[in-house]
Amino acid sequence: MTRKPDEVSADLMQPLATLPVFYALAGRRVVVIGGSEAAAWKVDLAAATGAQVDVFAPAPCDKLREIARARDNVAIHTRAVERADFAGAAMALGAIEDDALARQAHEQARVAGVPLNLADRPALSDFTMGAIVNRSPLVIGVSTGGASPVFAQAVRGRIETLVPATFQAWARAAHAWRPLLRASGLDFLARRDFWRRFTRLAFREIERTPQDEDRAALLEEARAGAEATARGRVTLVGAGPGDPELLTLKGMRALAGADVVLFDDLVPASILDLARREATRINVGKRGYAPSVRQEEISALLVELAREGKNVVRLKGGDPLIFGRANEEIAALREAGFSIEIVPGVTAACAGAAAIGASLTSREMARRLQFITAHTKDGEFPEDFDWGALADERATTAVYMGNRTLPELSRRLLQEGMSHDTPAFLIERASTPHERVVKGTIADLPSRVAGQTIVGPVMVLIGWALAEK
Repeated sequence: MTRKPDEVSADLMQPLATLPVFYALAGRRVVVIGGSEAAAWKVDLAAATGAQVDVFAPAPCDKLREIARARDNVAIHTRAVERADFAGAAMALGAIEDDALARQAHEQARVAGVPLNLADRPALSDFTMGAIVNRSPLVIGVSTGGASPVFAQAVRGRIETLVPATFQAWARAAHAWRPLLRASGLDFLARRDFWRRFTRLAFREIERTPQDEDRAALLEEARAGAEATARGRVTLVGAGPGDPELLTLKGMRALAGADVVLFDDLVPASILDLARREATRINVGKRGYAPSVRQEEISALLVELAREGKNVVRLKGGDPLIFGRANEEIAALREAGFSIEIVPGVTAACAGAAAIGASLTSREMARRLQFITAHTKDGEFPEDFDWGALADERATTAVYMGNRTLPELSRRLLQEGMSHDTPAFLIERASTPHERVVKGTIADLPSRVAGQTIVGPVMVLIGWALAEK
């Protein structure tokens, strides 16, 4: 049974409590209302953007006066704010304890058409202020829509640990190099290739500061790529067994830069969501015993997209090089003159072992680990196994796609001399919230599974290293 590649229809954004927006305020006017330390924080924040900040505070605190002395773009007016003070302002911020004064400020800003944020008053605010990770010009905002600022701060703290201070130097280099890149004579595709290389270098050498020599080398690499006949780029990415947190960082970065993503049925939506929103998503799913897109058609589509100059990610469940028919896609691309980058993934055997809490190897009992698939590309049971190796009690065997042929596999292994009480596990949808484990022996596992409905991808693990698990 065959089916056609299916381009996913409009990928609508899920509901947003608030719209994340970044205001450019340099040289513009911001009104701040209030003289407390909470207001002083807002003054310092607005002044840091380069805005001209007018503060209206009959009794400014010491912190506020200190900020005004340190920053020449902050002016304190020791009086209450008036309607005319909002004229021409880009935005207004405030920290007002008195309810009546807060409502008055809200009305004055509304009449003037100026968006207002009042600390701890979401009903009187046009927008909220999120927690900030500052690696300017890289700025990250975290918001809970006003529901829990403490939680937002905790998330900000976690992000701080993931984004070292040295990222600021790379972000500043990107800002400084952009006009030089535009003047380099490189076309759009080559410039985009430059930024991909820049990003890979930044993540690889995150602890150092970028140099002019880096820019020159990246420009040369991008120019050389532009002169090559193969303009497109294909990356083969292992999506892992299902848990999106098991996708590698390199795989995540590949998805973030993709123009087109070709994915299998086993790749969950939570991983597809990591691709950039503009990317075209095409389902080229292949499932055993179900309608599937022919492999030749997938390979031809990869070549066609690469010839169009697209940055293509071919996303496969688990590790793409283990029973993923990757060789056929690699061969087709190389024959067409394209190189292909491969990003390994966590294979289902490892996820299955984690599910039962067992090591697949043991110095005493299992010094060999073997991966097999329990059906051919035509869905038949393979007859050409090395049955002596599979029945060896000193090996652990990981069986991919082994649900339907499990009874025959069990029968043949017992016939070849495998002990009836050899531990065997069937793990369905390993690493996902729907994970299920069926424990047994190679003799009784088929009967234990027979009465159950198995709908997800299956891994069967067999061997004495798994004993007492």
